[in-house]
Amino acid sequence: MFEVGVIEESGAAEVALDPIRTRLLALLVEPHSATSLAAIVGLPRQKVNYHLRTLEAHGLVELVEERRKGNVTERVLRAAAASFVISPTALAAVAPDPARSPDRLSARWLLAVAARLVKEVGTLITGAARAGKPVATFALDGTVRFASAADRAAFTQELTAAVAALVSRYHDEHAEGGRDHRVIVALHPSLRPEVTRPMDAAAVDADLDVQIEIQHRPETKES
Repeated sequence: MFEVGVIEESGAAEVALDPIRTRLLALLVEPHSATSLAAIVGLPRQKVNYHLRTLEAHGLVELVEERRKGNVTERVLRAAAASFVISPTALAAVAPDPARSPDRLSARWLLAVAARLVKEVGTLITGAARAGKPVATFALDGTVRFASAADRAAFTQELTAAVAALVSRYHDEHAEGGRDHRVIVALHPSLRPEVTRPMDAAAVDADLDVQIEIQHRPETKES
């Protein structure tokens, strides 16, 4: 089982977003049969089995084993991943494109960049899984507390200069056999612990949003 699964097909996304099937996926982090799940969720076994067949048809759950009990074969299933993310590929017609409005001080532009990241890395993961190869990735995740807006602005300027210098040092446009990598550095306010609903996010100071992106050509498949 993978820690994170990527849903790229619109049909699979629709299936996964059904409340009953979402609950079944959560329970299927551990192997279960339709019978054991029916007892947990309080639904008839036949109805649970229907949902499981639908999830299996879209690759969201997988068969672990079959147990023979008298004249009945009990199928034990498990989720294909412990958690799932829906790629913007599943909503291709309305997927965000950061190139349409490259306002780097906009929180919505940052969201578009993040959506593109999910799309591209999801495509890489899918292609790498089919090829039986790993994907070379790297990420940094941390928190910095600024004393003032001026400190925040100075930080972003220094960060921009530092990353630009690194890119300039290592980027080789004519490297034979080289491969482009996308570099994204993002900075945004951390949500307060008491923010538990999407509407509460409005309490976050919008003027703190700063995003920096330094990029080369995007990758679309794992070679």
